[in-house]
Amino acid sequence: MTPAATAVWGRAEQQDFRARVRGSLLGAAIGDALGAGVTALTWKEMVDAYGPQGVNDFVPAYGRRGAITAATQLSLFTVDGLIRAQVRRDTGAWHPPTDVHRAHRRWAATQSDWGPDERRKDNGWLACEEWLYTRRAPTKTVLLGLGDDTMGTLDSPKNPTARDAGALARSAPFGLLVGWEPQLVCQLAMECAVHTHGHPSAYLSAGAFAVIVHGLARGEGLDGSIRRALTLVGARPGHQPVTDALETAVAAVREGAPDPERIAGFGGERSAEEALATAVYCTLVSQDIRHGLRLAVNHDGPSEITGCLTGALLGALHGETALPPAWLSELEGRPTVLELADDFAMEMTQGPALHGPAAAAPGWLARYPRV
Repeated sequence: MTPAATAVWGRAEQQDFRARVRGSLLGAAIGDALGAGVTALTWKEMVDAYGPQGVNDFVPAYGRRGAITAATQLSLFTVDGLIRAQVRRDTGAWHPPTDVHRAHRRWAATQSDWGPDERRKDNGWLACEEWLYTRRAPTKTVLLGLGDDTMGTLDSPKNPTARDAGALARSAPFGLLVGWEPQLVCQLAMECAVHTHGHPSAYLSAGAFAVIVHGLARGEGLDGSIRRALTLVGARPGHQPVTDALETAVAAVREGAPDPERIAGFGGERSAEEALATAVYCTLVSQDIRHGLRLAVNHDGPSEITGCLTGALLGALHGETALPPAWLSELEGRPTVLELADDFAMEMTQGPALHGPAAAAPGWLARYPRV
């Protein structure tokens, strides 16, 4: 697997790309945090607790407002793995699914260890962030999939019946590989989804979502990005539930004003394709990021997942400056998310200035070791 050759980036292009990377990662984290405190509630229970409009702001979860869940934790480690893959490419050890799997295994250590193990030479800086060493409702499927060094593949996936949105929620970073062709982005997202989720609907949803993010990160329109995802995923065996869900989401835009009942029509949102359809619909009908995220969390389904997915799409579409400042100011881990987003953007646009086959900036290799 090799991406397309990277073009020379102008200053304005670099700034636009960084804004979309920041927007996508921060937007996903905000959506995750907005839904974290209400994910166990039905729409009726939200109305009873918060009024006729449901949730309009962060509510406490895990002892604070703005707390993120395992969905954001895993997304951050996905970004770390993608940067490591680029850095390791100079050595000839070029296999991004392996590097992402290793990154996810570093995340798995945060779910059992008390804190960073300084004896590990492959930690880099992200795995040394102590605030990440806390469990935030990871699913049993994810923990089992990442419980050992065996890596799932498309031919031999982990948890072959797992159909929930756990892998989908960590797949936005693949779409930020704007120098890659869409079909390679789709392939990589699927190859990394099967590390934990082996059902075709789960890994095909991850591939479709990454392709949509990819189009938005390139500055393309939402409609065209969805059509491309339908085309690429539609050529894969077992695609029908995913393509049907996406087409239902697109068609629902013409059926009337958005509300929780209409969102409920996509299903219980417990499956990956249902969550994908909900996020795509909320993005299509959103008036702005705040409106789209409120739609994404006010329903009967898993609010943190649909909020995370919708935030990633809207952030990639509009960039970081469109994110609600009040929510950003309370977001847990915002400095870490920003630092990682900027490192990713710098690696993708200026990687050759940071490392090469003959030499590399020592500070960069300390952050993203090749071991």
